[in-house]
Amino acid sequence: MAADTSKPFFPTTARTALVPSRGPASRASPEASYWRAFRSSELVSASEFPVTDLTFAPASARATPTLVAAWSTSVHLFSGDPLESLRKISVAGDLAFSPSFRSDGALLAAGDKKGVVRVFRADKAAAGALRTLRAHSAETRVVRYPVAGGDKLHLLTAGDDALLTYWDVPSETPVFTVPAAHRDYIRGGAASPVDHNLFATGSYDRTVKLWDARTGNTGASLSFSHGELVESVLFLPSGGLLATAGGNVVKIWDVIGGGRLVHSVESHVKTVMALALGKMTNTAETRLLSAGIDGYVKCFDFGKLKLTHSIRHPQPLLSVACSPCGTVLVAGSAKGKIYMGKKKKKTVDEEEEESKGVSGDIDWVSPAPRKRELRPSNYRYFFRGQNEKAKDGDFVIARPKKVKLAEHDKLLRKFRHKDALVSALVKKNTRSIVSVMEELVTRRKLVRSIVNLGTVELGLLLEFLFRNATSPRYARFLLGVTNKVVEMRAEDIRSDGKLRGYLRNHKRMIAEEIQIHHTLQGIQGMISPMLALASR
Repeated sequence: MAADTSKPFFPTTARTALVPSRGPASRASPEASYWRAFRSSELVSASEFPVTDLTFAPASARATPTLVAAWSTSVHLFSGDPLESLRKISVAGDLAFSPSFRSDGALLAAGDKKGVVRVFRADKAAAGALRTLRAHSAETRVVRYPVAGGDKLHLLTAGDDALLTYWDVPSETPVFTVPAAHRDYIRGGAASPVDHNLFATGSYDRTVKLWDARTGNTGASLSFSHGELVESVLFLPSGGLLATAGGNVVKIWDVIGGGRLVHSVESHVKTVMALALGKMTNTAETRLLSAGIDGYVKCFDFGKLKLTHSIRHPQPLLSVACSPCGTVLVAGSAKGKIYMGKKKKKTVDEEEEESKGVSGDIDWVSPAPRKRELRPSNYRYFFRGQNEKAKDGDFVIARPKKVKLAEHDKLLRKFRHKDALVSALVKKNTRSIVSVMEELVTRRKLVRSIVNLGTVELGLLLEFLFRNATSPRYARFLLGVTNKVVEMRAEDIRSDGKLRGYLRNHKRMIAEEIQIHHTLQGIQGMISPMLALASR
């Protein structure tokens, strides 16, 4: 009998009654909603040179946000609400780097590709440089005015020649210089927000150093290793914590505690190029902003040590900055574009609602409407959203737990066979070590891994074989591995006394095991005739 095709098996349109009535399944956190409120636009997109640095003037210096951007052979000033191009300052035909405002915002200093640092008046840049500081022989990538204490006379500069110079700006003379402050390019620098004598620098030699201007050129007050090429350093508002960016990692250090690592943020997938502080206007809290080659600006709450939001851009980013008032967020790309995010202004109704209040001792507020409680007798009870919490009597299906892999399992997944074997040997878990060896045999990589072991790692392997080669459970497999190790690494074992000691112990243990087997065979020979007679 043919099926009736006049009616479909399933309805073609969804019933509106089946839609959950409790709103969307997932909602953005309040902080994510705050950063999403920034309207994104392109401030500048005419130049093809990378925007290497972005800096806002101090909050006390300007009534409106004032931004300085360095790219090509000049630094550009933007001011107003919204930001508009104000003026362009040419840096003598060379590439400009690292503009820095003085604490009062009246002066602006910038370096260039030839190592010259020039100081301009921010409001009359067309008059030319007020001071010209010449000490560096390569690109000056770090130019920093002191932030705290109202120091208006000094300036710190550093560059690709690894030279660190602390200047007396009015006389154009260096107070002191450190010729080899680092062993490679100096690309990051920051001034302490609590002491105008303290500065931090980061270099491509993977180290970060803290300098005290009061000690002169006697050396760094503190030094620690970031582990990657350092691109940017930044003091957090308290002055006791320092953030460093290098590779795809941002690390936070406790400088008061002697350079102790507090936290490591590995949220970027490519190199992090710049760090900045961003103020949230709704809560007056400060966030650490990081921009990377992957095109993302990450917002990090260093109080709770967690990532709160990510902002994506279409091009690789080299710089990032946030206005002191927290209403403008800018990011500079490697292809000459500056992306500006401006906080949406509140409507008149929203402002009146926030400022509205009733005079008197009691503020009369109408109670919030109470939601109707859903019961099993209600039809909507069975179509609740996934955000609904389970109640007593509900049948809950638990989500399967995520399997936690051991370190050697992760290394095997990455095909790092020798590292997986060494990781298992260090843990000294016999079952895990034998399992890794059997897996390497299956992959035909055990022999290659043994050949690539270093002297210390070979000692770990010989020690493991000495302790477990005669175990009845693993003897057949491990004795074969022992023969291979002795055959392939004979020269290394002869040249190292410690390895020879492991081998002597191994030989003595095997001799004792053979003697035990001979004794057992003799006992078996004596018992066998007796058992035969007894059976008759």
